[in-house]
Amino acid sequence: MLIFTLAAAMTVAMLIATGLGLHQEAQRVRLENRVQRNRYPFQR
Repeated sequence: MLIFTLAAAMTVAMLIATGLGLHQEAQRVRLENRVQRNRYPFQR
């Protein structure tokens, strides 16, 4: 029973870590796009 509890806790921890990582990556891409637009505002 203990091993199942540990497995469930590790699964939840990994899901939370993945969610946070995806959020940080999305923020980084958003910031890079904003910087790129400000650097070359009239380029398409």
